[in-house]
Amino acid sequence: MDNNLRYSRQILFQPIGEEGQKILASKKVLIVGMGALGTVLANHLVRAGVGHVRFADRDYVEKSNLQRQMLFDEDDVLEALPKAVAAEKRLKKINSEVIVEGIVTDVTLKNIDDLMDSVDLVLDGTDNFQTRFLINDACYKVGVPFVYGGAVSSRGMSAIFIPGVTPCLRCFIGSGNSTGQTCDTIGVISPVVDIVASFQTIEALKYLTGNHDVQRKSLITFDVWKHHIYEMNFSKKKDTCPTCSLKEYPALQEANEQAVTSLCGRETVQINMGHRLDLDEWATKLSKVAEITKTPFLLRAQLTEGERLVLFPDGRTLVQGTEDIIRAKNLYARYIGV
Repeated sequence: MDNNLRYSRQILFQPIGEEGQKILASKKVLIVGMGALGTVLANHLVRAGVGHVRFADRDYVEKSNLQRQMLFDEDDVLEALPKAVAAEKRLKKINSEVIVEGIVTDVTLKNIDDLMDSVDLVLDGTDNFQTRFLINDACYKVGVPFVYGGAVSSRGMSAIFIPGVTPCLRCFIGSGNSTGQTCDTIGVISPVVDIVASFQTIEALKYLTGNHDVQRKSLITFDVWKHHIYEMNFSKKKDTCPTCSLKEYPALQEANEQAVTSLCGRETVQINMGHRLDLDEWATKLSKVAEITKTPFLLRAQLTEGERLVLFPDGRTLVQGTEDIIRAKNLYARYIGV
């Protein structure tokens, strides 16, 4: 009875109804990225009663996030909480009836299979095509749908890619080479994020409740400032697509795994050498050469050169204050080693 009360308005929506609500309670989804898109996606899906909502994110909450990342507040900034930790804490207060699982990690070739274990759907909350292609290839390899979304400036786009039904993301958009336009170079307004994530959530709810006949078979793009909207209908998969047709899944090849990644124009380079970091040990070492701030989740070291190192237990180090990969590697080698 309490469940019906919580979801009463959603149950009254005929395409979902009581049966659809029961189905949602049995489903498990993965959201990759808990930034602007991810927080809206998680908020919608947890409130909708999806039984198990898992999400993974590699970053922590900063003040510039608060304009558009709806699950975070100023206390999260002061505590430098990892986004996955802060989001899990907030979402568990919103709906205690679902399993909410936040994981602090970079999504990579090494852990994508474990993160996707037994999920029914994967949703894109990322900001780069390297990770998107990894998700795309992993999803198509095991036959799990992938809901794509992107937002920058006042523009957004979204589509659901379903193995065996639609072409994959790689097949549809090609290489996905960066235009240099990111949230950190040309900005983004919060409403466009909400709209993109809502389009993603709608397609997710359709799929999870079995309403496949109304599933959108196109990529929708729009500009909310100029009030433009356009749909690109899916074509047939390409015979030469290494994911759809050839089953080669290039993003799942070891040679494509990158230990060094520039993060979306944020003057941050991530370096992950694959070994765990003892934060207590590194706090002692780096306190001799840097100003240290340590939390249970990360260690920040402000360097005299001006840059800042952020160390995570899972082995990742963010070099903040530069987009120069060579300089980032030099600073890493100087203070952390190889």
